[in-house]
Amino acid sequence: MKAFTYEKAFSVEAAAKAAASNPEAKFIAGGTNLLDLMKLEIETPSHLIDVNGLAFDKIEKTPAGGLRIGALVRNTDLAADITVRRDYGVLSRALLAGASGQLRNKATTAGNLLQRTRCPYFYDTAQPCNKRSPGSGCSAIAGFSRQHAVVGVSDACIATHPSDMAIAMRALDAVVETVKPDGARRSIQIEDFHRLPGDTPEIETVLEKGELITAVVLPSPVGGKHIYRKVRDRASYAFALVSVGAVIHPDGTGRVAVGGVAHKPWRVNAADAELPQGAKATAAVILADARPTEQNKFKVDLVERTLGAVIAEARG
Repeated sequence: MKAFTYEKAFSVEAAAKAAASNPEAKFIAGGTNLLDLMKLEIETPSHLIDVNGLAFDKIEKTPAGGLRIGALVRNTDLAADITVRRDYGVLSRALLAGASGQLRNKATTAGNLLQRTRCPYFYDTAQPCNKRSPGSGCSAIAGFSRQHAVVGVSDACIATHPSDMAIAMRALDAVVETVKPDGARRSIQIEDFHRLPGDTPEIETVLEKGELITAVVLPSPVGGKHIYRKVRDRASYAFALVSVGAVIHPDGTGRVAVGGVAHKPWRVNAADAELPQGAKATAAVILADARPTEQNKFKVDLVERTLGAVIAEARG
């Protein structure tokens, strides 16, 4: 690990000022992903800004009837919150499907959204990786690609986004609230928050340098049956081959987001209209532009089958 300096921030202004004054600074809260990357020298910030002292650890109702989740709310607390369990069950289920109890106790809402891919070539600093070293190439495309993306890919990167929570947030149409170093605030729709790889896979979100997530806002409850189904190689502590987060109403209508298949939480709004027609029609729209490799083409069928199981569960 490379040497770094450290400070605690006790106000948004102080955190923003510290980020603006050092282009190599990074925010740290739970550190469940960042510290691993620093030990491998994949991330090499020269300065860490500890934001745990900020008052972003609350879950509160909004005037519009939704829920504001502070950026520092721990995954364990969010999954256990009675309002989340009652009104946003897909989110609670997604959180409990991720990582381990120990990690969920430390991991934060903002950090979960910002976690980086677990592509083995990204973690192996001896291998070319455009995400880690732009312009070096993508080892996964001609390498072992079973775990990788099948849709939204580019010739520069086929990595997947690892978050379970983000899939549920996408199904719920969450909004990410931020503050920039100059103090300006903005609200970003979750569908616009994560980027596809294109020619710049190292740029994973639309956040500007030093921009800090303060909260994630959920709209008012949408009702329906909330389901999160995760298919993985082992029963726990594993990332999804395919996951489906869905909200399905008694008449068969609803919304669905898919994980394990793209560089970002994957939802195609036009596919929601196909839910009453069943899994085959819905999956066909979700994966209309799929470009699987020989090793991960099974994911195309797995999305349809997993979605079929989710629809069957919703119908009882």
